Amino acid sequence: MNMKAAIYARVSSIGDRQDTTRQIRDLEKYAIDNSLIVEKTFEEHISGAKKTKDRPVLTECLDYCFSNDINTLLISELSRLGRNVDDVLANVQRCKEHHLNVYFQKEQLSIFNADGKEHPFLTIFIAVLGTCAQMERENIKFRLNSGKEKYVAEGGKVGRKVGYKKPDEKLQEEYAGVIKQLRKGYPIRMIAKNEGVGISTVQRIKRKFVDIA
Repeated sequence: MNMKAAIYARVSSIGDRQDTTRQIRDLEKYAIDNSLIVEKTFEEHISGAKKTKDRPVLTECLDYCFSNDINTLLISELSRLGRNVDDVLANVQRCKEHHLNVYFQKEQLSIFNADGKEHPFLTIFIAVLGTCAQMERENIKFRLNSGKEKYVAEGGKVGRKVGYKKPDEKLQEEYAGVIKQLRKGYPIRMIAKNEGVGISTVQRIKRKFVDIA
């Protein structure tokens, strides 16, 4: 018997040139191979550092699954479900309470096994992978800051050149999350908070790409 599923795909909106196409394509294939009917797909362009409460699409996705008897939520990898171990575990616990199975494709891991029982090593697995991912993010941040400090110490200048203006394509790519939420009618202050940008930036993007549409 076919069961109902939903897909949640996320990419970072700042400095991320990827989109959600590959994630969705791979998860749709998994659904077909496992007799799952995808009822709805959710796409979000937002930084992975945001908490669940600051991810409107993820929140919408989970609420939809809980209230529409969705059997399985398909996600490309663990990091998509939260910014750190605690956040991921909290969302996993919510899904358990609502009897919503979640399949993480990269890790090939589900909350519940085929027999309906909880995966015996799920919590430990999430903790180990989450800790490794967090350490890697901290290492990357350290290397970037170290390189920047060295560059400045050697006389380099940071920031944009005088008169520099980003092309429209670059702006649309960088602020894809802002544009998408504007078109959905989210409040400007909420979008600014979700995307980690200034209110004036959201207003500028609105005037340039949304008001004229």
